[in-house]
Amino acid sequence: MDFNDTPSRPRRLVVGGLATGLLAAATASARALQPVSPSSTGQNASRSQDNGTLTLRDPREGYPKPPFERQSQEWPRLAGEMTPRPDHGETSYHGSDKLRGRKALITGGDSGIGRAVAIAFAREGADVAINYLPAEEPDAREVIALIEEAGRKAIALPGDIRDEGFCGKLVADTIGALGGLDLIVNNAARQHFMDNLADLTTDLFDWTFKTNVYAPFWITRAALPHLEPGAAIIITASVQAYNPSGGLFDYAQTKACNVAFAKSLAKQLGPKGIRVNAVAPGPFWTPLQVSGGQTQSNLESFGAGTPLGRPGQPAEIASVYVELASADATYVTGQVYGAAGGTGNP
Repeated sequence: MDFNDTPSRPRRLVVGGLATGLLAAATASARALQPVSPSSTGQNASRSQDNGTLTLRDPREGYPKPPFERQSQEWPRLAGEMTPRPDHGETSYHGSDKLRGRKALITGGDSGIGRAVAIAFAREGADVAINYLPAEEPDAREVIALIEEAGRKAIALPGDIRDEGFCGKLVADTIGALGGLDLIVNNAARQHFMDNLADLTTDLFDWTFKTNVYAPFWITRAALPHLEPGAAIIITASVQAYNPSGGLFDYAQTKACNVAFAKSLAKQLGPKGIRVNAVAPGPFWTPLQVSGGQTQSNLESFGAGTPLGRPGQPAEIASVYVELASADATYVTGQVYGAAGGTGNP
């Protein structure tokens, strides 16, 4: 249940603001993302075969580019039914103990960015609980298996985060199963493209806000009594917070709320030793896009308007979440980190 996005016209923003220390940490993180041989997704190898040294990799290449075939899934949707299938780092991400012993809850952890983060966290040494909708069980089972293959504890917690009672239970069940909680990734979201405001009903508007704004509030509030100094909270925002599309009227507003959530809560929790940051993705190839997040015509050219000429893959942003969660970024809080293929700053 992932949730990144793209405007109706493929323009993206890179949202900056991280301190110099995080830039250095990101360099270290790149060493953890080891390349592999070319895969079915088109990922190209960037390690030579003779001496094992890293070589330059062209960021324009190695992953699928538009045009993409038209495709549609009913909400909720599955990564396993997309063409091409997204790369979440299943074969490419190799950890380096950045999160050894940490205990994480990730909403929308079955597919898209949430899935990539779950895989990366586990391979960095964290035990991971994922939340998702019951209909997304096939994707979730794959993630649970990958977490367990990394030798970490994996907890599947299906349910609808639009329900306040469930959000409280989600936190309690995570703590009970993992023996604690010190990483929260509020990632799950709802996005539906709609050109005509008159067609946006109150029920649909409420659905988007309950998922994208209320749920992170409910989950974080329930978790706060259990978080100790050193804990970290990350929320998935969007370039839509800065450059909203007309067809994503409600979604863009919720993403602006997410940015304010991170900046305001960071000021409140900083004195308690708890960091809060946001990540603002641009066009990423996830099931969100094929389940009403884009029109069919937009889907065909998805990501084409970025300088890199393609959408991002979830595997390409997972290391950002790892750095924000890790002790490498202890002076980074209240920031928004962007990854949008090179289309500018807010």
